Amino acid sequence: MSEQKNIRNFSIIAHIDHGKSTLADRLLEITHTVSKREMKDQLLDTMDLERERGITIKLQPVRMEYELKVESGKLKEGEKGSPLNFQLYTLNLIDTPGHVDFTYEVSRSLACCEGAILVVDSTQGIEAQTLANVYLALEHNLTLIPVVNKIDLPNSDREKTAKELKTAFGFTDDEILYASGKTGEGVEEILKTVIQKVPPPKGDPEKPFTGLIFDSMYDIHRGVVVFVRCFDGELKNKQKIYAIGGQSEAESLEVGYFHPKKEKSDGIKTGEVGYIVTGLRDVSKARVGDTITIFDRKTDIEQLPGYKHVKPMVYATIFPVSGDDYPILRDAMDKLKLSDAALEFEPINIPSIGFGFRTGFLGLLHMDIVQERLTREYNLDLILTAPSVAYHVLTTNGKDIYIHNPAEFPDPSIIKEIYEPWMLVNILVPQIYIGPIMEIATQRRAVSKDIKYLGNDRVDMTFEMPLANIISDFYDKLKSVSSGYASLSYELIAERAGDLVKVDILVAGEPVVALSAIMHRSTAAADGKELVEKLKTLIPRHQFEVAIQATIGGKVIARETISALRKDVTGYLYGGDVTRKMKLLNKQKKGKKRMKRIGKVDIPQEAFLAVLKK
Repeated sequence: MSEQKNIRNFSIIAHIDHGKSTLADRLLEITHTVSKREMKDQLLDTMDLERERGITIKLQPVRMEYELKVESGKLKEGEKGSPLNFQLYTLNLIDTPGHVDFTYEVSRSLACCEGAILVVDSTQGIEAQTLANVYLALEHNLTLIPVVNKIDLPNSDREKTAKELKTAFGFTDDEILYASGKTGEGVEEILKTVIQKVPPPKGDPEKPFTGLIFDSMYDIHRGVVVFVRCFDGELKNKQKIYAIGGQSEAESLEVGYFHPKKEKSDGIKTGEVGYIVTGLRDVSKARVGDTITIFDRKTDIEQLPGYKHVKPMVYATIFPVSGDDYPILRDAMDKLKLSDAALEFEPINIPSIGFGFRTGFLGLLHMDIVQERLTREYNLDLILTAPSVAYHVLTTNGKDIYIHNPAEFPDPSIIKEIYEPWMLVNILVPQIYIGPIMEIATQRRAVSKDIKYLGNDRVDMTFEMPLANIISDFYDKLKSVSSGYASLSYELIAERAGDLVKVDILVAGEPVVALSAIMHRSTAAADGKELVEKLKTLIPRHQFEVAIQATIGGKVIARETISALRKDVTGYLYGGDVTRKMKLLNKQKKGKKRMKRIGKVDIPQEAFLAVLKK
């Protein structure tokens, strides 16, 4: 165990694909945490999904040790030798994701740290998530160390990137470091700067053990394993522990550090980051953000602030393709929730499809990753409905209702006001794309708030926009009109009243609840027309004419007609008077009228799924 004054806890924050994981690899090499034989690219990205997509999804802690020679209070590199001239530092790094959908992972990491390395790609400059992560770090009062990365690339522009850092955040020339995560150039200087500038953790070793759960996982053999940052005291193996929030008892079956694999130790003490094997089988008894302490001293400890409750941005319903897989899906969702604290879900039943879970996500990528993890890790075949947002309805009798799908939409006569979530959107893009981006944003009811110029040719465009318009196809359009150069970040600012209506779909005069949608009145006609046109291609033809209508209240806003299947009832006639032919055709016509009046349209499940799924 290290002395508390020689411990440094820090994170690496950056926009996606700015070299964060590669820089972490070099830090592990330089500190000899991982041998050359065990070293591989993206070592801290432990999931196959992360390695395939080249993105970090889960925060990942690792403990490194680094020796520095100390002379006259200054840190210098020295040869290994006399222990009197060296100080051994313990560096706890928590690698974080870079995508906006995983901001909650970043905020949890930063709450356990005293400093952060801010990495900016010298070929791309500051991007939207760079700004968002810096503001997040400043909220936690962290010491920031700016690093201009990828200086080895031929199109690197370190001066331009440094100017953007100075303009956007007020850094000075002597604060900015230059490095290459790929070649290792300048990485050792980053380590020394972390030791010099990041303060050691505070805390009282004499107080009872107090630890914050910042992440957790489920081990099929050992139960719940919690990742903790120790703020006070010390925890040893085989001690009885208590989770204050969950009010659950357990035992520290094993305590240790991440090196980067789990490595057992005698205990963890003030300022350190480690793990505790609890043996708990109920995943709800050790939640992220809870405070763990010694059972005998539980009344002496106040619960740590933990994390603010994250609010899902996007909702979708997950169904198993086979109804027999529902219990497996329920168990999988519980276990996934343990390692993904931002996930929220509740059971739901849609008669036309079956049992599933209405699930809240932080964004579309988060939704995609959850579906992929459930499919791979639990071998499930799943269907996801189209993403939607939560609306807040204020009724005439003063009740507040939150609705997540059109089936919950109340009678319009009792609605006083409907509120929808609005987001503050930041788009960083080269100046030449301002016009096209303004056009696609205003088409989606966006309100332009500000345009700031960063450096010579980049701008930070700020909009206010409804979340429902962002999650449809906004990001794809943004990348398309900006030739891939634009980056997007958004956060919730408020719920605002809107002219929202429920669009019902009628098939042969019968409403189909599962196909209803909530839309803004200004776009309802166009969106309704698109929906009925799609249904026309999906519903098979019947023996009678079938009308598909989109309605608001009793008003039809769009209609398509599926023509009837027509059997040739005169095919066997080979001659005679034309009246014989007309008689048969009139008889067929009367039969089709009767069928239209009493017949039912059979909508296949494939039609529901094709419309509903993303």
